[in-house]
Amino acid sequence: MELLVNEPGNVHYTMTIRDEHLSSPGTCHGGVLAGLMDATLGAAALSLAFTAGELVSTVEFKINYLHPVRLHDHLLAHGVVEHSGKTLVVSSALITCPTRDNLVVARGLGTFNRYPATKRDFHELLFPPDTN
Repeated sequence: MELLVNEPGNVHYTMTIRDEHLSSPGTCHGGVLAGLMDATLGAAALSLAFTAGELVSTVEFKINYLHPVRLHDHLLAHGVVEHSGKTLVVSSALITCPTRDNLVVARGLGTFNRYPATKRDFHELLFPPDTN
């Protein structure tokens, strides 16, 4: 998966379906799409909260699977913040398949709790501890 932050609250992820993503011959497992959806919704929320020195955690998210995804399909997930309140951020996302005329294969909605990041949190995020 590759992430592109267009601007705070607006992100894209891309990925291509490989053999290890399949649940049955030629069809992508729903958990793979759920993971892509959660990452997209969360990145949209985090990219906005981070500008205010905050982090987010998932409260809930839902996904609607609209069409099967196949081996070698290239996917584009686009997430945007729909609402940013004092304690909650709500984001929505679509997963489309550009190689199949931009077919919408899934839609999702997520709610995230925003909370202040301490200086220690930011330091560890930007400079992970050396485990060697």
